[in-house]
Amino acid sequence: MLFFGVGSFAHAELTIDVTKDIESGGIPIAIASFGGGAPENIAGIIASDLQRTGKIAPQPAGSRADYAVTGQAQPGGARGYIVQFQLAGAQGAPLLNLSFDVAPNQLRPVAHKISDLIYEKLTGEKGLAGTRIAYIASGGGSWYLVVADADGQNPRVILRSSQPLMSPAWSPDGGKLAYVSFEGRRPQIIVQDVYSGARRVVSAAPGINGAPSWSPNGQRLAFTLSKDGNPEIYALDLATQSPARLTSGSSIDTEPVWLPDGSIVFTSDRGGSPQLYRIGPGGGAAQRLTFEGDYNARPTVSPDGRYIAMVHRRGGRFHIAVLDLQTRQFRVLTSGGLDESPSFAPNGKMIIYSNGQRLTAVSLDGRIKQDFVLRGNGRDPVWAPYGR
Repeated sequence: MLFFGVGSFAHAELTIDVTKDIESGGIPIAIASFGGGAPENIAGIIASDLQRTGKIAPQPAGSRADYAVTGQAQPGGARGYIVQFQLAGAQGAPLLNLSFDVAPNQLRPVAHKISDLIYEKLTGEKGLAGTRIAYIASGGGSWYLVVADADGQNPRVILRSSQPLMSPAWSPDGGKLAYVSFEGRRPQIIVQDVYSGARRVVSAAPGINGAPSWSPNGQRLAFTLSKDGNPEIYALDLATQSPARLTSGSSIDTEPVWLPDGSIVFTSDRGGSPQLYRIGPGGGAAQRLTFEGDYNARPTVSPDGRYIAMVHRRGGRFHIAVLDLQTRQFRVLTSGGLDESPSFAPNGKMIIYSNGQRLTAVSLDGRIKQDFVLRGNGRDPVWAPYGR
């Protein structure tokens, strides 16, 4: 039996707290409590969001700091709240002064929005506090597709199934998830609207249906099919439901992901061990991308197309590594173990992954780490794009 729809994750007995393992330092910023009696600790959420970036160091109100945040959350019309905040420099010069009229259930999202505004003002980079993640959890004979805030809070089950779920992938607009489901005890690829719960099967070919990935314009899905005997890469036009085969040969070709120019990176053992290759939008000759070690797989592409993160095996341990396509520099980011399933944040600065049980994020340079501590497990995490 399968259930779907947005719901609380409390019944699944899995919650997420976020801890961090980052170097000391960062831009000092004093954050005062928000007056007004709002039920959410807005200042605490902002401080937590900013500290997780590893680039900003929140301090108590009144501390000597380069910047200061103050604010109010007063009851407003229609039983909502008016949230005001100010960001000032050390000499009191105002840098941001904004207000928001929000419903009570939007206090946490507006705190994330304020965090991102502050982060962008101080660093020039887009923040991640207001983004979302999706992941697969399991327990009690059920599998769950979960969507949560980027800090791990507000987890919502959008699908519960008695059969395995795997390989979720966000659409470019953040409104849909494609994933593999074993309903009927056979793999099929499903696209689900995150908000309405509406679902449709887009591939249920005989054999393997695996590893869906959205094209940059959201009009096509690449995935792996073995309907012709060997696992190959196909691209499906979602409007016409017409699949086009992009690879051919005796090797295993799988795990396709799109680059912004429409070309595709995928995993293949055609060279004798799993490595990453690239083909053009219509297929053709494949270019090998990785040469470090005897195992590089599960690629993910940064939003700007410059970096490819992957699972890299070294000394019998599986690590998250990244390849710079411009400089060809290859960097191992994690200490390794059973690391798997990397996914870039929409600003390209962080990579979320799983160690088979726990979700963790690491920065592109390996210096900042965030651990998502679960009572339960989490696998196949994917960071949502900026969107609605």
